[in-house]
Amino acid sequence: MSGVANFINIGERTNVTGSARFKKLIMEGDYATALDVARSQVENGAQIIDVNMDEGLLDSERAMVTFLNLIASEPDISRVPVMLDSSKFEVIEAGLKCVQGRAVVNSISLKEGEAAFLEQARTIRRHGAAAVVMAFDENGQAETAQHKYEICRRSYDLLTQKADFQPWDIIFDPNIFAVATGIEEHNDYANAFFDAIKLIKADMPDTHISGGLSNVSFSFRGNNAVREAMHSAFLYHAIPLGMNMAIVNAGQITVYDDIPEELRERVEDVLFNRRDDATERLLEIADKYKGTGEASKKEDPKWREAPVEKRLEHALVHGITDFVVEDTEECRLRAEKPLHVIEGPLMDGMNVVGDLFGAGKMFLPQVVKSARVMKTAVAHLLPYMEEEKRLQGDTSAKGKVLMATVKGDVHDIG
Repeated sequence: MSGVANFINIGERTNVTGSARFKKLIMEGDYATALDVARSQVENGAQIIDVNMDEGLLDSERAMVTFLNLIASEPDISRVPVMLDSSKFEVIEAGLKCVQGRAVVNSISLKEGEAAFLEQARTIRRHGAAAVVMAFDENGQAETAQHKYEICRRSYDLLTQKADFQPWDIIFDPNIFAVATGIEEHNDYANAFFDAIKLIKADMPDTHISGGLSNVSFSFRGNNAVREAMHSAFLYHAIPLGMNMAIVNAGQITVYDDIPEELRERVEDVLFNRRDDATERLLEIADKYKGTGEASKKEDPKWREAPVEKRLEHALVHGITDFVVEDTEECRLRAEKPLHVIEGPLMDGMNVVGDLFGAGKMFLPQVVKSARVMKTAVAHLLPYMEEEKRLQGDTSAKGKVLMATVKGDVHDIG
């Protein structure tokens, strides 16, 4: 798989090590509300949910089994696969025994040697799961592109030759590390990841590439605008190279073209290590953008001052449903027919969404939100369209068209 249309978003919020809210709910035994976190991830476009229960004061194995069993009874959550995420293989194995459908294991590596690696791989294979393989060997995590590739190649040979793995069931994680840390040795970490993708995909084209996206922006914790810009820019450049999965907060990815030019330039200076002072220059402007992240776009009233057609376009691109009914009604009152609103401003807005998605500047979770806005607008117009037909005495059907798509395909969102 390659290209943004086949990119898989792995929801990161059902993870006690990465989400303070989810951790609190699990620690308190409030699994019902914890399920809402998983549901929200799926609604926001996650195609896999990453579940991690690694907490020192928690019975991780029991918590994993309990949560997976509850997910199994929730059709709106269990329709997507589960990524079993743990540093304890006994927790992963317990999850494999009760998870519905095919799972993904996150992760295995060569850090404890080949024997342990193969034993775990064979267990995963016996349960029919795919595996995330970290670029980590007996000497530690790989930092250079060449070392990342060498570990992945060695892992690939072991998995395909000694553990009966198919290449497409192997997901390499070549380690996304934080950049802009102030430590010179870290400046080339994003470049190393990009270069590793190229080496891996050239040599092992049927495998997949994933990574924990939030790691790259760890230096800017607390500044969502800068973090979202870094994530969007990282994906924009990594996906064409062959990265086709990432662990993300599916509801918080900004549109690449919406990143202010100044911020985008300095973020990309950091990612590509284009200047010796790249970190300092990004820090100079970081506070200026604090509080202007994706969430704040819904609160900024300035877009409400634009013409109604542009307001609908903005709502569709940013997935904002708050005003779509009143804006659609304003367009309906101006239009000759309700259908003209769909064929005009609404389709114009969706064409912008399509262009951004096709160019890799917008990602599937955002398209899912756009579709939700479109659905709300059309639902408002339908009664008027039916009434128009009734007044015209048109009760005839125009026939039926059957459209189908492969289950799980990107078009399945419709």
